[in-house]
Amino acid sequence: MSSLWLVAQREIVTRGRTKAFVISLLVSALLVAALTFLPQFFAGPDSYTVGVTGSQSLQSALTQTAKDVKITVRQFPDEAAASKAVLGGDVDAALVADRRVLADGEVDRELGLLLENAHQAAQVQRQLADAGLDPAKVAQAMRVTPLEQVSVGADTRYSGVRIGIASLLVMVLFFLLVYSSVYVAMGVVEEKGSRIVEILLTSIRPWQLLGGKIVGLGVLALVNLVAIIVAGLGAAAATGLAADLPPGMTGIVISALFWFILGYGFFAAMSAALGSLVSRQEDVSSVLTPMTMLMTATYLVAYYAAVDPSSPVARVLSLVPPFSSMVMPVRMAGGEVAVWEIALAAALMLLATAGTLALGSRIYRRAVLRTGARVKLSEVVR
Repeated sequence: MSSLWLVAQREIVTRGRTKAFVISLLVSALLVAALTFLPQFFAGPDSYTVGVTGSQSLQSALTQTAKDVKITVRQFPDEAAASKAVLGGDVDAALVADRRVLADGEVDRELGLLLENAHQAAQVQRQLADAGLDPAKVAQAMRVTPLEQVSVGADTRYSGVRIGIASLLVMVLFFLLVYSSVYVAMGVVEEKGSRIVEILLTSIRPWQLLGGKIVGLGVLALVNLVAIIVAGLGAAAATGLAADLPPGMTGIVISALFWFILGYGFFAAMSAALGSLVSRQEDVSSVLTPMTMLMTATYLVAYYAAVDPSSPVARVLSLVPPFSSMVMPVRMAGGEVAVWEIALAAALMLLATAGTLALGSRIYRRAVLRTGARVKLSEVVR
């Protein structure tokens, strides 16, 4: 095992210092952080300036209605002055004589709702006063305790947030699995093409060399995943979105790390085995076609599961390796999953990963020293 860890340390130090790894680490973390900040750019402004001509009751109703948005009210003597302020950009909109809203173009949707609610509240108070009724007493009499809403099924309060988290998790897992697995194959082909592998295998066994490469590059991929998670949670905390995150985020993060390790072990062993069949970097993409097709199918199923985690397709394929490496964490992020399903999926994925590692090491041992033309997989298996 010491030789395996020695190879792993070599991969971590050598690959971790490359510009490609550092750039990919920074870009992926910044991209996730940017996606977290993105809703802030599409949200409406936190404050508005509104011009008013007419009664003071409308101003009071406007400030009382807008509880979560800061409203600055400016009084104007007439409609001409208010219109001039709107065209000059001094105010976002203006209420004129309790009848019209002036705006330079279309009124902002949120502001339009606030103005309409304030108008309705002011008119109700005026009509109650004209009828000789005390608006405060009427409001007190109409104030009732709202109905308590209790869900007897699944809690859907965070359904939209969970779908967003699951969709983002699909993209992150797919990107990292593809990137890290291809890196394993390229490392194998690089050592085989330069014939360094022949020197290395005089001192260590093939399974130690392959295992060290998979472990070392897996550690770097895990570092990349942790950096993405930290960047995403940090950006959520900075933007205030952390308060809207569903409960159980710690479990979602741990499950993502666990399933990524299983998925990486499966696809990295397959990638190394297929990469050992060729001796040139130009042939890597063609020899990895079966693996990339399988990964793409897994991604598509996982993306479907992110939208509808309770569908029969998602539930069945979340138990089937290697689909479970991406579908199960997505299901866990999107909603509640039975414990027996998680345990069964993990056990089957562990067995599939162990089997792939065993088969991959055999193919690697038989093909890695055969340089020149591409080695046929059927020939190596026989």
